[in-house]
Amino acid sequence: MDRAQKQILTDSLHQDLVETVCVVVTHQSGMTVDEATQLRRQMRGAGAGYRVTKNRLMRRALEGTPFEGLSPLFTGPTAIAFSRDPVAAAKAAVEYANRNTKLTIVGGGLSGQVLDEAAVKALATLPSLDELRAKLIGLIQAPATKLAGLLQAPAGQLARLLAAHSDKLGGGDGDDETAAPAAEATE
Repeated sequence: MDRAQKQILTDSLHQDLVETVCVVVTHQSGMTVDEATQLRRQMRGAGAGYRVTKNRLMRRALEGTPFEGLSPLFTGPTAIAFSRDPVAAAKAAVEYANRNTKLTIVGGGLSGQVLDEAAVKALATLPSLDELRAKLIGLIQAPATKLAGLLQAPAGQLARLLAAHSDKLGGGDGDDETAAPAAEATE
């Protein structure tokens, strides 16, 4: 790889990091091509990216980003998972690392804050942004549904009360109306 290609790669990594909220640094050793492909697919499915990195180029790409404090983590066979969703990359990486011992979580960063391995695993247990949005919509809709039910209940009760009262008052009249034609038929 010549100097121009390295600069292009560094710029690309830098741009990815600037647009990212969450970065997870991993060590992967002994992973087969199929395992790496499966991991990348899982990351893409979660809305995250995954890149195997050269440590020196990665340290250069980190300069001027909120994740500059992650530089010491880049030793050995390193790769990064990154996403705009605060938990997507962590969740996908931890989930895969739990199934495959060849991937190890080293640490990470969230909006510029450096996280250790335990913090990344804790972050992975949180609900994703989409799950939080769904819960929030559910919470907003529940009171509205209950309010609509409460507002309809008195009207329904009033209608049933009026219908019962009408039946009670009209009950005798209804019998007279059916009895009158029967009386006329007998005369």
